Amino acid sequence: MLAPVVFSGLLLVPGRLEKVVEAIVVFTLISASVYIFNDLLDIEADRKHPFKRKRPLASGELPVSLAVFAMLAGVIIGLAWAYAMNMFFFGICLTYLVVSGLLYTYWLKNIPILDVITIATGYILRVYAGAVVIDAHMNVWFLLTVISLSLFLAVGKRKSEMTLLRGSGNTAAVRETLKRYTEELLNIYTAMFATASWLSYALFTFNQPRIEFEGKVLTFLSLLPKTFLSEKWLMATIPLVVYGVMRYMQLIYEKNEGESPERILLSDKPLIITVVLWGVMVLGLLYVA
Repeated sequence: MLAPVVFSGLLLVPGRLEKVVEAIVVFTLISASVYIFNDLLDIEADRKHPFKRKRPLASGELPVSLAVFAMLAGVIIGLAWAYAMNMFFFGICLTYLVVSGLLYTYWLKNIPILDVITIATGYILRVYAGAVVIDAHMNVWFLLTVISLSLFLAVGKRKSEMTLLRGSGNTAAVRETLKRYTEELLNIYTAMFATASWLSYALFTFNQPRIEFEGKVLTFLSLLPKTFLSEKWLMATIPLVVYGVMRYMQLIYEKNEGESPERILLSDKPLIITVVLWGVMVLGLLYVA
């Protein structure tokens, strides 16, 4: 959700970052409610699952009554807060609730391909939510990057889940949708969307406005010979994105950790360092240079 305010050049405009942070809090309330709702409906199946049985509801650590209260409170407070902020933001939050909370839970999660697209839609809606609250324009290549990366993460979840379940020997716990995917097919999907992710990002950086170093920290770059100059300095971040995608794929195939993208981003040191370096370079080029 922070990406639109960063790449639109509005990060330092008073009030814009605060609005995005507020939107993140609201969307977190709503998405958490959706996750609780899904866990409530799948509680019996999760108790038979070799890994999901450790979740708070399935393990019994979180009482069902408390989970229901938290879910309802999150939905009511989140939607009311979103409505007070922005009508379009409210519409996106409501769409997320309907698509990820109702359609996915009762129907789409049982349909191959559509289940992956629905998971990816949740990531895409987050980015749109961050954009509408500050009325930011999103470059078409940026949108393609978000779509490709979202599909890459969604397919990675399916790939890791299949590998983990088969490795545990508990094939009975494999959800019906996974039985419709073959390992080779998921490998193809993963490679396809991994390539689309870094390539669309590369095209996005190429189409960014030229960066001129005038009177700031990086003014010395203007003294370099034309051999080393480029009008598209944001393209310097492409190698980090390529490495990040490759590292994520390594974790999916080698350690089977793609089932939880957020856990990977917060636990894998090489990936954390890559994301931090990428963020520093982007902020430096867009706001310091």
